[in-house]
Amino acid sequence: MADKLTGFYGSLKPPHLPKGIEILFPQKDEQVRELSKKFFTKYFDDHKQRSLMLGINPGRFGAGITGVNFTAPKQLKHACGIDHHFKLSSELSAEFIYDMIDEYGGPEKFYQDWFIGAVCPLGFVTSSTSGPTPKPSKGGDGTPRSTQPSARKQDIRLNPASSAQKEAIHKTPAGKNINYYDDKKLLEAVTPFIVDCTNRQVALGFNTERCICIGGEKNFKFLSGLNNKYKWFGEIIPLPHPRFILQYRRKQKDKYIHQYLSALRFAG
Repeated sequence: MADKLTGFYGSLKPPHLPKGIEILFPQKDEQVRELSKKFFTKYFDDHKQRSLMLGINPGRFGAGITGVNFTAPKQLKHACGIDHHFKLSSELSAEFIYDMIDEYGGPEKFYQDWFIGAVCPLGFVTSSTSGPTPKPSKGGDGTPRSTQPSARKQDIRLNPASSAQKEAIHKTPAGKNINYYDDKKLLEAVTPFIVDCTNRQVALGFNTERCICIGGEKNFKFLSGLNNKYKWFGEIIPLPHPRFILQYRRKQKDKYIHQYLSALRFAG
């Protein structure tokens, strides 16, 4: 499975995007590809069948840096034990997911049973100079797009400890996060890419009886619509987005962790 996942993410070909939207494609960076490979090798180097959790698409402060879904640099090093040269920044989604993983029994146990992917494996940001400005909405993941700190206020570069690292600094586009469903033209442009990627992910050998959909109403509605046509999964179970939980329901975090764990026990 590790080889299959490495091959899948290493062969992604970004779709042509509408004007004003840029691709968030961390795997184009060689160091990110190496980190992803280390992660896959550590947790998926076997033939065991796992179930799928699908988020929305990578964001700038998590998978957009590390190439590992719902895993920011802090979690990649401290929770997964994979060293790297990124600044140890974190994000709300990664914090919740790894708190949930700890309750599950830790990363080794969790990743023996589950793989966290995304409906759209590549992310998107609005151009820093022009482009659509999606209306903040609590629809899909329950979180306004403007809630994350500016990329200019959060240093997410590699520590330039050597000249080789200086040449390989991984920079993230300076626009704002945008989900694949936030803009009509973007959705139209990426739907064939999403269908192809889901076909390929399912073909890797995951358990398709049930799938967990992370991200609330919009992600669930879109994935369900495609599933009605392509019959990838027997059932799709929606869960609220971790960022929404920690931003608006933090005092109820334990309740939501138990909701996640109950869904995983049922779906797995």
